[in-house]
Order: sequence, then structure tokens, then C-alpha cells
Amino acid sequence: MALVVQKYGGSSVADASCIKRVAQRIVATKKAGNNVVVIVSAMGDTTDELLDLAEQVSPLPPGRELDMLLTSGERISMALLAMAIANLGHEARSFTGSQAGVITDSTHGKARIIDVTPSRIQEAIDQGHIAIVAGFQGVSHESKDITTLGRGGSDTTAVALAAALEADVCEIYTDVDGIFTADPRIVPAARQIPRISYDEMMEMAACGAKILHLRCVEYARRFSLPIHVRSSFSTREGTWVVSDPYTEGTEMEQPIISGVAHDRSEAKITVVGVPDKVGEAASIFKTLADAEINIDMIVQNVSAAATGRTDISFTLPVADAPTALTSLKKIQGRIGYESLLFDDQIGKVSLIGAGMRSHPGVTATFFAALADAGVNIDMISTSEIRISVIVGQDGVDAAVAAAHRAFDLDADQVEAVVYGGSGR
Repeated sequence: MALVVQKYGGSSVADASCIKRVAQRIVATKKAGNNVVVIVSAMGDTTDELLDLAEQVSPLPPGRELDMLLTSGERISMALLAMAIANLGHEARSFTGSQAGVITDSTHGKARIIDVTPSRIQEAIDQGHIAIVAGFQGVSHESKDITTLGRGGSDTTAVALAAALEADVCEIYTDVDGIFTADPRIVPAARQIPRISYDEMMEMAACGAKILHLRCVEYARRFSLPIHVRSSFSTREGTWVVSDPYTEGTEMEQPIISGVAHDRSEAKITVVGVPDKVGEAASIFKTLADAEINIDMIVQNVSAAATGRTDISFTLPVADAPTALTSLKKIQGRIGYESLLFDDQIGKVSLIGAGMRSHPGVTATFFAALADAGVNIDMISTSEIRISVIVGQDGVDAAVAAAHRAFDLDADQVEAVVYGGSGR
């Protein structure tokens, strides 16, 4: 008997009719002879609505209380889904993240899982029940407070529980039929990817593809856990995320490029006139690290001979920009830089593919496509299987579409369908 862990996103449980349809799919999986554990997100835009409500009450709500508020959305989903399953004649038991044994650190709003002890989930499975777990949440091992894992954290909950339970597969249900070569909302001719490697998926997630949470892919790779991304609105075969998609039971040829990802949630800060001395860049980024800010792309200009000063530019999540600017202003006197520049009207466009390692000319083709589309490049960053550029926010859609066409990723016929979700 296989153990299947299924995760349903907010659009899949957006209303009562969606919850009933999901319940039928879960029961069908159970009737097929599988043990089933389900992780659910909050209904539709519930989390955003709760955030809006919190902001109306307090401009800076305490992290502990905000986590307590936001985790209520998943508790609503899990209870309603358990009721719907019971109505179909099967017994389901719902659990919060803490009841499911999801142990985290004490960082509110973006806690990291440090252990999973799913004894109560295993007990429910042994009794023949369907276990339903609230995603996105856990409990601090130190303070015993409720914590949240950050946006998209339900994916991480699902993979972490699947690994702890030694599940056969973790199915991630969403509002599209799998992972596509680009966002179907921007490129309707995007092609579905049948199988993709953990490394490629991690790059896509890190570069803005919202289909899977980055930490969930990292977790799956660590435990070699297969992820099956598919739609809860159809029965089509989805996309498998595995260690080596080109040798594991398939005759697929490795493509040069797997897809094009984009991210509009970043901002750029430039530290102008930094003295070109040993240790100054270290001081800047140590200050940002102490403020728990993750930096993405970094560019340092060549020092001007006349002034002995240089400019350092970097990108970061736009939500972290106010904290970063405040932290940097505090060290201006010590470092002696001239000023700070801030730009939140940018976007990142990334080309991802393990095949580019053995195919020359990928960079030239990418940049030529952007030039032909009239898109100006501000910053460039590369890895072994990725090329990322920063462009103006108004050029993101054109850049994605141009790169997609340049590498012949368009499907012969439109196949990408977005079944639900507001995209909020």
C-alpha cells in the first residue's frame, strides 16, 4: 500500500464547491488502495485578506500575533475539508502544524523547519484515517509559539511531512496542469514540461516561478523525494520533479533550455561612492545579514582612479528594502559612502536549463532576443545552468516572450490553461 502526500493550494480550496471536488479526489486516491495525507493552504485570498485586516488595525503588527492570525486561514480549510470527506463516508482527522509535529526555529513570518515528528499523523494513518494537515505553519522548539514558514510555506510543509513519513510521492495540486516553460499568464503558448531536475526547478523557483516554493524543492532534493505537480481542476498528467529526469525511466533528450522565469518582487539599491578599501563591501553586506536580509544579485563598478571610490548595486526582496535602507544609513558615517539610490521599478528575467552547460551561444541568443525586443539590461548574473538579467519593470513581459520564442519553447498549439486563482 503506497503512501501519497497531497498538497492543495488556495485556488484549489477557494470555496465550498472546490473543497467538495478536492474531497472527491482525495477519497478516490484512498479507494485506489493508498494511504493519504493531505496538506491544505488557506482558501483563495484569505491570507492576503488577513494581512490587509492586520494592517488596518496596526501599521506594524507584532510578529507573534501576526502569525497567530495568519495560521487561522489553514485551520479553516482543514476543518471544512475533513467535513466534506466525512460526508463521502470516509473518516478524516485534521491537525494543525504543531499537532502534526512540524518543529521550527523562532523566526516569526519566515520560520525554518528544523524537525518533523509526525507521530500523530502516523497514528491516524495506521487507523485507516485520512490525515489533513494545515500547511504554512509549525511551532517553535524554543518558545512553543505558533510560527509561519513564509509565503508558499504549505509546499514546504507537504514535502517535509512526506520525507518524515517516507511517502512514495508528494503531489502538489495547483491551478495549472504542471510546470511550464514560462508563466502561462504571460506566454499562453508556454509548453508543459513533463519532467525536470531538482536543480533546474530550484533555479526556476529562486528566479520567481511561483509554481513551487524554493525551500520545498531543496527539501525534496535532500531526501530524493519525487514531486508530482498537477492541477486539481483536471486529470491530466502533470510534471515530475526528480533527481535525473533524462535517465529515470524515460527516453527524453535533455533540452538546452527548460524555461524562462520572471520576478517582479525585487528592488535595487545602489550604494554610491564607497571608498575602495579592503573590507568596506564586507561591512555593507554584514550589516544587511545582521538585519536578516537576503541579497540576490550584486554588481560592483570598477573604482574610479580619480576619486578612489566605487558604486555597489544589489537586488533584494522589495518588502525588505525599508529595513535595508535604514540599516545602511546607520553605517554611512563609519564607511563614508556618499549616498543611496533606490529603484523598485525593476524585474528579473531568467533563462534556466541544464543543457546550456554544453551548448555555446546561449548567452548571445538570449541577449540578442532582448535587444530585438527593445529591452535594456541593467544587471547580469549567471550560474552553471542560469542567466539572469535585471530590466525595467515595464519590459518584463516583452523580455519573457522574446526569450521564449528565441529558444523555440512555444508550443505548436496553445496548451497552457490557468483554471483558477486571482494571481494575488
